[in-house]
Amino acid sequence: QVQLVESGGGLVQAGGSLRLSCAASGRTFSNYAIGWFRQAPGKEREFVAAIDWIGTGVYYANSVKGRFTISRDNAKITVYLHMNDLKPEDTAVYYCAAKLRVAVTTEGGYDYWGQGTQVTVSS
Repeated sequence: QVQLVESGGGLVQAGGSLRLSCAASGRTFSNYAIGWFRQAPGKEREFVAAIDWIGTGVYYANSVKGRFTISRDNAKITVYLHMNDLKPEDTAVYYCAAKLRVAVTTEGGYDYWGQGTQVTVSS
């Protein structure tokens, strides 16, 4: 079992930055890939970014490429999502999720989920 807790969400103006954190506990964190997903009101949950268990494989949705950066600190048992140049369309609840080893971009591939953190970008 892996428990995930997201933090760092909030209200920010367009063009601003936020750093989301996904803190893990439970099984050996370094064995797990972590994905970030988001869900805006009235929309399906969508993939944002993912990082594999080693940290060398990273993946981004086209909509955030060049603005968001995913990273992991296994010593702190935390994965970060650095979000720059935020846009109103980035407003959503952001979730992190975990699966063994290899990262994927589909939510069905993940076994464990956090409760989400709200990000609101004002124009």
